[in-house]
Amino acid sequence: MGDATTPETFAAPRLRALERADLQFVHGLFNDPEVMRYWFEPAHVTITDLEETFVRQQRCGDRERRFIVDAAGRRVGLVELVYIDQVHRNCEFQIIIAPGEQGRGYAGAATRAALDFAFRSLNLHKVYLLVDTENAAAIHVYEKAGFVVEGVLRREFFADGAYRDATRMGIFQDDYLAAARS
Repeated sequence: MGDATTPETFAAPRLRALERADLQFVHGLFNDPEVMRYWFEPAHVTITDLEETFVRQQRCGDRERRFIVDAAGRRVGLVELVYIDQVHRNCEFQIIIAPGEQGRGYAGAATRAALDFAFRSLNLHKVYLLVDTENAAAIHVYEKAGFVVEGVLRREFFADGAYRDATRMGIFQDDYLAAARS
């Protein structure tokens, strides 16, 4: 742990497949109202619901990929590539970094790792996401990774007692690979 004079060493995270042993960690994320406010879904998911999702994903892994963001053996977040469409070669990207781990560069590194997997391993043409228009920190991370704003979906989701706008962002395989080469 760093102090005022010694910064913490950044442990570049890696993505690894979500395993049953990770479900308690994910359960904690999904039951944090502040985390879920930006996930466009209500908090309070049961462990049974998560286990059912885990089993379903095992059966249809070609449509959904879930990863733990692992930093030096510590679970720091969750990445999902969902709605994987093999015909149109696209998917939706989702990420949660645990509240106590935010601001350490994990979101940017995990986003780049997920894009690398989507474009190099799955050979997708496009990855897109939806983000709360007011979530400036997340939008900054996504823009640094190469996502561009495609539009705003007005009053798209309900959170904190009001309808909120969502920004849709996307990145194409050729743009990502060209940026990675430079």
